[in-house]
Amino acid sequence: MPSNVKSLTKILRRPLLGLLSFALCTFLFAQPGLSLNDGQQLVLDTWRLVNEGFLEPSKFDQIQWRNLRRKALEKPISTSEQAYEAIEAMLLPLGDPYTRLLRPMDYEAMKASNLGSEINGVGLQLGARNEDEEIVVIAPLEGSPAADAGVVSGTALLSVNGESPRSLGLEATAARLRGEIGSQVVVTLKPPNGEIEEITLERRSVDLRPVRTRRLRNESHTLGYLRITQFSEGVPEQVNEALEELSEKGIEGLVLDLRNNSGGLVSSGLAVADAFISRQPIVETRNRQGINEAIPAGIETSYEGPMVTIVNGGTASASEILAGALQDNHRSQLIGSRTFGKGLIQSLTNLSDGSGIAITVASYLTPSGRDIQNSGIQPDRILDMPEPLNPGATEDRWLQDAELLMGATLDREGTDTMILQVTEEIPTESLAEQANVFSTKESINGP
Repeated sequence: MPSNVKSLTKILRRPLLGLLSFALCTFLFAQPGLSLNDGQQLVLDTWRLVNEGFLEPSKFDQIQWRNLRRKALEKPISTSEQAYEAIEAMLLPLGDPYTRLLRPMDYEAMKASNLGSEINGVGLQLGARNEDEEIVVIAPLEGSPAADAGVVSGTALLSVNGESPRSLGLEATAARLRGEIGSQVVVTLKPPNGEIEEITLERRSVDLRPVRTRRLRNESHTLGYLRITQFSEGVPEQVNEALEELSEKGIEGLVLDLRNNSGGLVSSGLAVADAFISRQPIVETRNRQGINEAIPAGIETSYEGPMVTIVNGGTASASEILAGALQDNHRSQLIGSRTFGKGLIQSLTNLSDGSGIAITVASYLTPSGRDIQNSGIQPDRILDMPEPLNPGATEDRWLQDAELLMGATLDREGTDTMILQVTEEIPTESLAEQANVFSTKESINGP
């Protein structure tokens, strides 16, 4: 396991140490003579995990965090649903949509997504917009009902079957969009710079296929195209295999496509960064004590050639870590549009009844110290709008721009190499004579 992945794993494990003390906590927090049932214990376990791991403990005093625990345990809790509602009410005042409870079915769906398998639903990857608390589309999954319907990144989700996502919250909204294959869901959307529309989407099985690759050839150059749509568990190995295969085919440069990659496992994002960067910092994490920890790349890389990276408003979280590392280390130009801006890291822990809790435990900075939360990463070159809705297709204008940029870079490098070779062949005396000629011309022509 690469050292950077080990470092991140250590960060994410710290908040989980409290699991060992749950039995003791029951006696500390319960009233004398009061025996907690399974639902109450679930509430208590959740409170303890958040109390020990949440990134901003300063919020606890502001929202009277201990009182929220007491109020939650005072409610009648005799069913799992009552426990879930008590937990959600307890977490809401934290004001962090990414610290959330995942009911058993939602938790299983998230784990399946992280494993890179198929999911059932409409294929909308959602995030919370900070300025107005709207639930917005980070990106549609490629080949999903949402993508087929033309839903674009940045679209606000106004209702799901008549319910307000702002009231439901991030996870409950996502749960409403999942369901049995063939069933339908009615959503009200407001695209960026567009009119409000209501559409009906039919749920189906979506093959995530997180890594896609092919060779791009024209009259002058042979390039590799590598598209990563999410960072699930097996992605680093798939990326290394793809890079090896492309290198064997003699590619001269690489186009890396991170459009609509909403993230996934940060450890997978770091491992992919290792494939392109050697010895340089990939990311800097900041924990609840305010301590910054830099995570460097290893020595070995899978690809050292020239590359260009395409990003857009659907590029978020772990994919922004990769994009920021490539840009700050001058490893690759970024082209496209500004990224989403999710600079928070969550740990995911299973609870005793099969549900899970996601907790924001750290934030991250790019190697140059940029905090991209809510602001995103500005590409080196902004590409023309409207943005193509079919990344990787033959008519994808942004991919065509990337090919042209990569070709120009290779031509320039070839010219520089030729000039260097010619210069090395010219005797020292000839160089001195040329210098005198240039000096004479400057004197004749004036300053």
